[in-house]
Amino acid sequence: MFRFEHDIFLWAALGVIPLIIIVFILMQIWKQRKREQFGHAEMIRRLMPNVSKSLPIVKFCFYALSMCFLLIGLANLQMGTKLEDVKREGIDLMLALDVSNSMLAEDLSPNRLERAKRAIYQLIEKLHNDRLGIIVFAGDAYVQLPITTDYSSAKLFLETIGTDIVPTQGTAIGSAIELAMESFDFENGTSKAIIVITDGENHEDDAIGAATTAFEEGVSVHTIGMGSEQGGPIPIYKNGSQIGFRTDNNGQTVVTKLNEGMLKQIASAGGGSYVRANNANAGLNIIMKEIDKMEKTEFASKSIKDYEDRFQFFLIVALLLLVIEYFISNRKSSKLDGINLFDVKKS
Repeated sequence: MFRFEHDIFLWAALGVIPLIIIVFILMQIWKQRKREQFGHAEMIRRLMPNVSKSLPIVKFCFYALSMCFLLIGLANLQMGTKLEDVKREGIDLMLALDVSNSMLAEDLSPNRLERAKRAIYQLIEKLHNDRLGIIVFAGDAYVQLPITTDYSSAKLFLETIGTDIVPTQGTAIGSAIELAMESFDFENGTSKAIIVITDGENHEDDAIGAATTAFEEGVSVHTIGMGSEQGGPIPIYKNGSQIGFRTDNNGQTVVTKLNEGMLKQIASAGGGSYVRANNANAGLNIIMKEIDKMEKTEFASKSIKDYEDRFQFFLIVALLLLVIEYFISNRKSSKLDGINLFDVKKS
């Protein structure tokens, strides 16, 4: 296994090396035009019989390669020397996030969905040994991130979540709970919990029954209510700009409100807690305090250990290429009829 510690230098190589090549080509074109303005090509060749046309190109190739190896060296290639089992103590946690259009309401700042995503990101930052999975749902539920200890991947997957990720609108909380249950590995014996983050509106299926079943199988179900009792309109966006609000068949603006009663019933049936989010606190921290009281179970996960730096090789090659480039002369060899690519400069 390998990785680069500083990826930014790889991106720099993609930008810098082509730029160097373009500048070199433009300089060669400019020099050629100046020579043509100075005189006829045959006359210039007689005036400068020892100047090579190919050696400057060879020198440039060595220089460009040295820059490439230098940037790769700065990126610091690291090799993982062994794969080993790492013992952890934690719980399995599935987050079920509502991505229906009603989550775009702005009664929470900047809107319900973004407020929830920021809270989840902050939660991921605080996790250490727990395993995490993410489910998104609207009219149906989908696994966005299988349960894992790879928190970096969790952050990347979180960034891709939006209301367009699920094609069917609705609020299928029961389906999300059932899918979370299917995603758990019940053979490992870890404590398990589900956190449903939703406004609870347009509730469609038997979420209370799904929460009851989960609790009977030893999984607690917690709910976080996103929104307010007063509710708010659902904005419509086009090309990133708001163009209005959703309306019903009578042309009246649709106001989406938090279904707090339903979410309390789901949490009660699932043996969990209910918290209503606000602009100061999305509620995840409160729920996590309850979850932290659950029994921690030891489990094993695979992890690459003992990464070793390999930047030295690339820096040595870059240095050698620069030294070779320095000692290549632009002059043809006076002893050989052909071109001597490694004619050493004389002091």
